[in-house]
Amino acid sequence: MMATHVEAFLAERRVLGFRTNGPSASQLRSFARFFDGTDRKGSLTTELVVEWAKEHARTDGPRAWARRLDALRPFATYLLREDPATEFPQTQIFGKSQRRATPHIYTEEEVLALLAAARHLEPVGGLRPAAYEAFYGLIAATGLRISEAIKLRCADVDLGSRCLTVRMTKFSKSRHVPFHSTTASALADYLAVRDRFLPRAAEQSFFVSTPERSLKSRAAHWTFQRLRSKAGIVARGAYPEVRIHDFRHTFICRRIQRWRADGADIDNAIAALSTYVGHAKISDTYWYLTGIPDLMAAAGNRFEDFAFGEKGNG
Repeated sequence: MMATHVEAFLAERRVLGFRTNGPSASQLRSFARFFDGTDRKGSLTTELVVEWAKEHARTDGPRAWARRLDALRPFATYLLREDPATEFPQTQIFGKSQRRATPHIYTEEEVLALLAAARHLEPVGGLRPAAYEAFYGLIAATGLRISEAIKLRCADVDLGSRCLTVRMTKFSKSRHVPFHSTTASALADYLAVRDRFLPRAAEQSFFVSTPERSLKSRAAHWTFQRLRSKAGIVARGAYPEVRIHDFRHTFICRRIQRWRADGADIDNAIAALSTYVGHAKISDTYWYLTGIPDLMAAAGNRFEDFAFGEKGNG
C-alpha cells in the first residue's frame, strides 16, 4: 500500500526535524489515495505521477501541476531507496512551479509619507498611531518579516545595545538584528507612549494597538492599505497594490545600492546581509537584485566580465 510508504516517509521526516502537518503532507496522502485506488500496482512510474498531477489540478494549469510534482519529489527519492525501479520525472516537464513577481521599491518620500499618515490615526496622540508608526518604521529600517515584528516581546528589544532578538521564525531559526541609533530613538518614543497606557513586562507583546490587545497581522495589513491610499502611493511593481512586505525588498535593495556606492565587496556583504534578514540560502538574497534595474545591470556586467574572463583564459 502506497499509504503505508507515505506514513513511513513522514515519520522519518518528523524524526529529522521537518514539519509534516502542512500542505505537502496533504498532497502526499492525496497521491497515496490515488495510487492505491488504481488497478496499477507495483513501482512508482512517471506516467502515473504525471496523471495524478494533472488529474487533481486539471483546471489550474502547468504551474499548479509543477507544484504537485515538487511536493512529491522528496518522497520519490525516499521511495527509490526501497524500490530501485521507482520512476519520477527528472526534468521540469511542466515548467517552473514558482514565479517571483517584481516588488514595489519604496522611495524615501513614500516611506515618510506612510509613517506620517500612521501618526495621524485615531485616536490622535494615543497608543494605536504610535504603535503603527513604530511597527511599519521598524520593518522599513530592518527588513523584518511582518510575522517577526508582530511576535516581538518586550524582552526581545534591547534599546541599549540597539539589537533585536528574533526567535524561532521562518525555517525555525533565531537571530540577532542590530539597528541604527535613529531606529532606537523612534522605538524609545513609541515605548514612552506605550508606558503611559500599559505597564511593561518582559514577555508582553512589544507592539500593542490598545492596552488590551497586541497588534495582529490582519489588522496591520488592513490599516496599511488605508494608510497607503492616504499617502497616495501607487504600485510600480507587478502586484496590484503595494505591500508591507515590499519594505523588506526595499531595505535589501537600498542596502546593496549603498554598498555599491561605497565600493564594498558585494559578495561578502551579501553573505552578511543574508544572515541579517534570515534567509536560508544566499541565492534568496541575490534574487532581490531583480527589484532595481541598475542592480540587475550591475549583476549583468559582472557576469559578462566573468564570462569573457573565462573565455580569455581558455
